[in-house]
Amino acid sequence: MSYDLDFAGLARELERRFAAGAGTPWPEGELNELALCAFRLQYERLPAFRALCDGRDLRPDAVQRWQDVPAVPARAFKHLELCVADPEVVFLTSGTTEGSGRRGRHLVPSAALYRASLLPAFERYMMAPVGSEVREPGKRMPFLSLIPHPESLPTSSLSFMVGAAAEFFATETTWVVDGSGVLDEPGLRAFARDAGEASRPVVALGTALALLHAVERLEREPAQPLPEGSRIMETGGFKGVGREVGRDELYDRVEATMGIPRHRIVSEYGMTELLSQLYTPVLSEGAEAAGVHAPPPWLKVRALDPVTLAEVAPGEPGLLAFFDLANAGSVCHVLTEDVGVVVEGRVELRGRVRGAEPRGCSRTMDELMSSAGSTT
Repeated sequence: MSYDLDFAGLARELERRFAAGAGTPWPEGELNELALCAFRLQYERLPAFRALCDGRDLRPDAVQRWQDVPAVPARAFKHLELCVADPEVVFLTSGTTEGSGRRGRHLVPSAALYRASLLPAFERYMMAPVGSEVREPGKRMPFLSLIPHPESLPTSSLSFMVGAAAEFFATETTWVVDGSGVLDEPGLRAFARDAGEASRPVVALGTALALLHAVERLEREPAQPLPEGSRIMETGGFKGVGREVGRDELYDRVEATMGIPRHRIVSEYGMTELLSQLYTPVLSEGAEAAGVHAPPPWLKVRALDPVTLAEVAPGEPGLLAFFDLANAGSVCHVLTEDVGVVVEGRVELRGRVRGAEPRGCSRTMDELMSSAGSTT
């Protein structure tokens, strides 16, 4: 099978493949062919990326494996317009110590492709049956969102994700955090009361900080515990807010106040620069899976040496690099400053690089910005 350089056609093909679900492995050859098609498209449409590839003699006719496609540092999204077609939506990264003027911008030419990538993984890892439940295709449950509605934060990829998931999997959605981050405590308590009275398991979704705020309110005056079978998606999110509690402490406090045990709390790992997410598969595999994040089959992750950017041995820590086919409209291969261990395609997170940018990432960023300057 071959693909031309038309983004719309590639996006349709990817949407079709994603629809098969996040639980079916892709043959390596098929994934590689689609990855190289996306690489050719991005090489043709992104001048700075093309100059970076040319400088390394890594043109499409010379690259045979997705692993050899140059990885673009995530921070490049702060400086370059990385989009192969006119964007339908623009997602902004959260504010950083560099100020709001340096926020990253992910220009997304197909919201439908993002939606198609996020739904299968959400269904597999968040809607899985627990206990004696039987798997129900298309299962729907009430949602409690501690993440603002997408209309309140239209530039948030996380809000878009929750809104899309709610549209497909929620019987109803209660949004209890507004666009300014203010928690509606009466709404939170009313939701818990109604769910308890109806004995309906629910899906709660929130950043770690939002969950902490909810826990602190409920610790002052306990509310009705959420029913058996409920589960939580926790996304992290203390960065830059000046406070943090350990994950174990947060999960213990969630269980004490909301009644959801820690083996029903799913940790989601994602970033604005990637349109696919990874999840801890605790609902289907139990508490022993709490330390690892599983990707969908169209997202590949490697741990790289921070100086050479060579892949390290399985089980060795390194900088995480992701090749995400859902990023066909921007750049698929993204180099982060997150540190982790990769074993059999799954990731154990070890935190972020502290202090200076890792040298391999820094050199790549210098190359990319120099290339960008030469193409303007």
